[in-house]
Amino acid sequence: MAASRIPGRRLSVFLCLLQLACSCCGALLGGADTHRRKLSAELNPGWNSSDPPPPPGVALLHVRALGDNDTLHFLFCSQGAPTLLLVHTNTTNSTVKVDWPGFLARNTTGSLQVEPQSSVLYSSALLFSRLWEYDDVNDTADPQALPPSSFLPPLELQNFSWTGLDAAAPTAQLCASPGLANSSLCLQFSVFESEGRDPMWPRLLHNDNSSQLRVWLDKLTPRANHSRFSLELQAVGGAYPLDRVEVLRSIDDEYTPSIFKVSQWVASPANSSEVLGFVQWKPVAYRQADAVLEVATPCRHSTPGPVGGAAAASGLVRAFYGPEPPARGLNISFGMAGAPLYNTTRFLSWTLLVGVGSPPVDSFSLLVLVIMAVGLGTPMILLLVGGVCVLTRKRAGPQGLGYEPIN
Repeated sequence: MAASRIPGRRLSVFLCLLQLACSCCGALLGGADTHRRKLSAELNPGWNSSDPPPPPGVALLHVRALGDNDTLHFLFCSQGAPTLLLVHTNTTNSTVKVDWPGFLARNTTGSLQVEPQSSVLYSSALLFSRLWEYDDVNDTADPQALPPSSFLPPLELQNFSWTGLDAAAPTAQLCASPGLANSSLCLQFSVFESEGRDPMWPRLLHNDNSSQLRVWLDKLTPRANHSRFSLELQAVGGAYPLDRVEVLRSIDDEYTPSIFKVSQWVASPANSSEVLGFVQWKPVAYRQADAVLEVATPCRHSTPGPVGGAAAASGLVRAFYGPEPPARGLNISFGMAGAPLYNTTRFLSWTLLVGVGSPPVDSFSLLVLVIMAVGLGTPMILLLVGGVCVLTRKRAGPQGLGYEPIN
């Protein structure tokens, strides 16, 4: 009797695994998020067209992402350090109001507001404050392990003259020249109406609650023989600032080959696992504009900590949050020990997402699911067939030898 139950158990296990694989494939192929937002873009909202244009280098792009019963306001600004402000409201009728004289003066708190203010559920601002360059003589690619003398004076991004921002589409670009005339530091900003995946590596998965920023440094003349770079980010929030970085791991690297991690800087209420907002990235950068595996280079982040000066660096932060809002910062450093230096290609690009709610999570791709199904299913089928054969032979009883007696 015990032997007769073994194939039944094996069959049950196999059917459960098969059902699980089918469910995963169904979720992957047919369970995509169908929610869509209606996007609209406006440059310098509320600016009187009869007045002279804002001063050179000052532009404010407002992208409104309208949902069924809420609105996301993305405000991308080039006054001072490039800054992205994200405001989530619980109504479809919220609007952005700008007091332009106060906003341009950079000393008026409340010169930019989202009304009605009671509708605001969450807000956060991410600003790109500094670009650090250091001389990695010992090839450690670890800024925290270097003496202060290894660091060159940082490039203060608030002092750059940024150009190129427009409202032609919910994708915009800011560029500045940090060195010679042909060098550039650029940020490309994109907003999405629904779930999808960026066609360029690292091919981040986005949803309708997120936006994307791609940063690249091109043809900047290094100031040292062993130059590496680190980008300083600062985050300002309301009641719930971005306060911790989580690192998630996966066994699937189909969309970003050789990268099995994703990092996310998240904001949560105290004593809660709920995520209200996030900055998400994969720990990889690329050393050429044509991103391929051969030019990928790892990047690492420092531990977030309190910083000051966000309002002074960004006119948008001062206008929305006030003169001294609490801010936290971290550095993203590019490269690893033994990896090529910036001098080899004089190019770096890095991509991140900024959004509200839980960050997008990659599920297993169809390729990985098929491999898992074959890897798990084949042994189970062999065990099942073998068990059935053994059971059949036992039930058939003893067999004769099949020889005829010799007379």
